[in-house]
Amino acid sequence: MGGARTLVAGVDSSTQSTKVVVCDAETGEVLCAGRAPHPDGTEVDPRAWWAAYEQASAGLLDGVAAIGVAGQQQGMICLDEAGEVLRPAILWNDTRSARAAADLTAEFGGPTAWADAVGLVPVASFTVTKLRWFSRAEPELADRTSTVLLPHDWLTHRLRADGGAPTTDRGEASGTGYWSPATGAYREDLVRLAFGRDVALPRVAGPAEVVGETASGALLSAGTGDTMGGALGVGLRPGDVVVSLGTSGCVYGLGDVPTADASGLVAGYADATGRFLPLVCTLNAARVLVAVADLLGRSLAELDELALSARPGADGLTLLPYLDGERTPDLPDARGLLAGLTRANASAANLARAAVEGMLGGIADALHALRAQDVPVDRVLLIGGAARSGAVRAVAPALFGAPVSVPRPAEYVVLGAARQAAWALSGDPEPPPWPVEVEEVTAAGTPEVYERYVDVRQRALPLLT
Repeated sequence: MGGARTLVAGVDSSTQSTKVVVCDAETGEVLCAGRAPHPDGTEVDPRAWWAAYEQASAGLLDGVAAIGVAGQQQGMICLDEAGEVLRPAILWNDTRSARAAADLTAEFGGPTAWADAVGLVPVASFTVTKLRWFSRAEPELADRTSTVLLPHDWLTHRLRADGGAPTTDRGEASGTGYWSPATGAYREDLVRLAFGRDVALPRVAGPAEVVGETASGALLSAGTGDTMGGALGVGLRPGDVVVSLGTSGCVYGLGDVPTADASGLVAGYADATGRFLPLVCTLNAARVLVAVADLLGRSLAELDELALSARPGADGLTLLPYLDGERTPDLPDARGLLAGLTRANASAANLARAAVEGMLGGIADALHALRAQDVPVDRVLLIGGAARSGAVRAVAPALFGAPVSVPRPAEYVVLGAARQAAWALSGDPEPPPWPVEVEEVTAAGTPEVYERYVDVRQRALPLLT
């Protein structure tokens, strides 16, 4: 090749925006990038995503040999027989199907039956519940539905110029509620239970499969969901657990066997490499720090300094951070609770420290939920906006009971999509070993802080439920 680079592109179609990067296929070096916003809301016309893709990728893709797409999971896109979109996509964060989730759980025999069947217990985010809502709320459109896709499925299919039926991947399929990671097959009986009849679903492509070709001749990889793309981007290995601290918290690790958690705390996803990706979500992460900073009239940087100035345990002040209810533990109607307040510990520094420790106490609960499913937690990779906080870095290793490393800030979902494209292009047994720089953070363990947090949570349960 005379030293010429081979180029691959990744696309991240998230809830908020489309991001595109072009990378060196061998090293993962980012050579150029683009971004375009999405409309706000919990339902969006998929054609808006295509317009955002065209804007974000304009002028970037010349010479690109392969493209991969990672997308927000669990959205429902319904097509008619001609392949046209019938209604705006209902997104993962739309809760109108909450009642449908409860009904489906009961109709199929309860949480254990669902966990055994598909590794999930229905909640409003999963596509299977949206199908039930759609069939009952909009029956005329439902009757015209021929095919159901998820966001990355639709975008990948839209990129194809060589014909063929739509495809998905096992990572994306595992968030629907009607595909089994344990068997690697759709549960068409659950589709019929939810929708009342059969409907066409995308073929589940292999992890490194080339599923098509664009008009410019670039190969298309299978693509995946955004969480699975993030795992690829950060180079997740067995024994690693990612803790992603955004508005909410997301905790996931690699497993060699599927999980089936009847409590619903651990979602038994598949990953994009042929393994499994058990995942726990918390509703309250960085938003806790923002709320307490606003309460104190301080910036986030000032909150950081205050928290670091206080002693571990905040002199007995403990915050249960359920400001918007909570999913882990399952307390949807709970609210935040401040315990142990005295005149002696009533200071801005202690409240700041309690906010950080409370947020990370919720994440520690998620880690314990994974451990309860025999997921190894040998190293925590801390990513997301709140991972930049000095106080978070100081407290996390003290509470988590595992070594903590902070990868350099990057858009790991879109990098994972590009890495998958490079893998499909190469045909190698494993994805290319793109390097990820990490900083190890250490702190003396403070198990007593988490023990107090758990004690407060247990004593507060009658007030929170």
